[in-house]
Amino acid sequence: MLDFLELPERPEKPRETGLTHVLDPGLGTGQACDRLDACGEFVDIVKLGWGTGYVTECLPEKVALYQEYGIPVCFGGTLFELAALQGQVEEYVDALADLGVDHVEVSTGVIEMDHDRKCELIDDLSEDFVVLSEIGRKDSEEGLSPQEWSTQAARELDAGAWKVVTEGRSSGTTGVYDAEGGVRSELIDGLTAEIAADRILFEAPRKDQQIWFIEELSPSVNLGNIDMTDVIPLETLRQGLRSDTLHMIHSDERTTHEEPTDGKTTSAETPSNETHDEEKPLRSAPRTGGHRR
Repeated sequence: MLDFLELPERPEKPRETGLTHVLDPGLGTGQACDRLDACGEFVDIVKLGWGTGYVTECLPEKVALYQEYGIPVCFGGTLFELAALQGQVEEYVDALADLGVDHVEVSTGVIEMDHDRKCELIDDLSEDFVVLSEIGRKDSEEGLSPQEWSTQAARELDAGAWKVVTEGRSSGTTGVYDAEGGVRSELIDGLTAEIAADRILFEAPRKDQQIWFIEELSPSVNLGNIDMTDVIPLETLRQGLRSDTLHMIHSDERTTHEEPTDGKTTSAETPSNETHDEEKPLRSAPRTGGHRR
């Protein structure tokens, strides 16, 4: 592995910040193994997306594979929601325990559930599991107000959630995003003003969304719903190894650490600012990260 550049320090796993939460859409064990060989050290959690875990024939083997790489596994919130809808939460929890899965996502993106009941479930589950509680609805027409996002996030953390997850879906077009995928910055402003940003995991499946969060909340922001093929590209954004974030993370001026051979001092050229390739900027004004409650 190359090691001659000065790059931002990344905390060792298991990390509390700078999490990369990956979406597994139903990979086979061979596919997952090949991808982990290339990027496993940058993967912090794997979510078996939606209800795929229920119909994956190699489920025990795949869970064991991720655990061999030291990567926790959780099932998608959709599976939890269906279990809750059918009154099968206890059976769902037993199945997780049988598989050795110790992370669980609690969401209400599709079903209706009283928020008091959701917090009770988080409290109960947190005794035996690491709980990720997801906030927001999958239907973009049923969005919460910014105050509701903050209030629910605070209550769910108090109930025992390790992180709260902001809904974005695998498309990045709902929850904290508008229908075109633009970040609803006023919602993020309000949320991070009340909740420490390191307690939040922002679903950000698209490159332009990942850049926005890195620029606005730092390279150590927790990001989720990352495709396995995008893990290394995201890591290059976090470390300034891509044009989109190079100037933000590293000096804007190139300097040389070697003395010129002719004894004369030379000034480095300042490179022109590069804009995000492929995507248009999502927000025009910069802002700082959130504050603790």
